[in-house]
Amino acid sequence: MNLDVYLTREGYEKLTKELEQLKTVKRHQIASAIEHARQLGDISENAEYDSAKEAQAMNEHKIAELEEKLSRARIIEKHEVSYDDIHIGVTVKLKDLDFNDEFEYTLVGDVEADFETGRISVAAPVGLALLGHKVGDIVEIKAPARLLRYQVISIS
Repeated sequence: MNLDVYLTREGYEKLTKELEQLKTVKRHQIASAIEHARQLGDISENAEYDSAKEAQAMNEHKIAELEEKLSRARIIEKHEVSYDDIHIGVTVKLKDLDFNDEFEYTLVGDVEADFETGRISVAAPVGLALLGHKVGDIVEIKAPARLLRYQVISIS
């Protein structure tokens, strides 16, 4: 199953830069660490060598993972996004009807999700519940702590 990975232009560029850094700088650093560990002598009982080889395997795994995601990337361009309803790529301003707080979320794919910066995945419970709603709609979301009741204030 080869599902698309939805990314904003910013997210795509961030992953591309990360991949390039892992393939160049990080690979070089690890190769140097392996060479240094080899110079220490017997590698069969060399913790420094084992650690460097483990770092190499982890780096190569991350490279393969990023290459695979980028090969399935579908970039969501701002000019292609409609603001009629909530979907991936939009920023939505919500009002918590129980606490009278207002806040914003940007709906993104799983790869770019970062709750700290207000970027939530469309596959997360809140993101999924918001999909398809329009300005003025009231959205109820069952959360472990309580029933969340949000009103959609704006979509941009």
